[in-house]
Amino acid sequence: MGRGRQKAKQTKVARDLKYRTIDTDFASLERELQSQSASSPSRFDEPDYDALAEQYGAIDDDDDLGYEDERRSS
Repeated sequence: MGRGRQKAKQTKVARDLKYRTIDTDFASLERELQSQSASSPSRFDEPDYDALAEQYGAIDDDDDLGYEDERRSS
């Protein structure tokens, strides 16, 4: 498709979005957003690092994994 046809399509879509009348039900939107925030935890909640450290064990350095030996042998 040429640039002229592509630009004409973009202009048509932009005009449609600009002049279309949309009836937004803000009360319904507010109810939906409130129900989502109450039922699911925020994705910005900090995890419990102490529980994770206990579960997976704390690794202080790379010597425990054997990487140091591999670097010396190569």
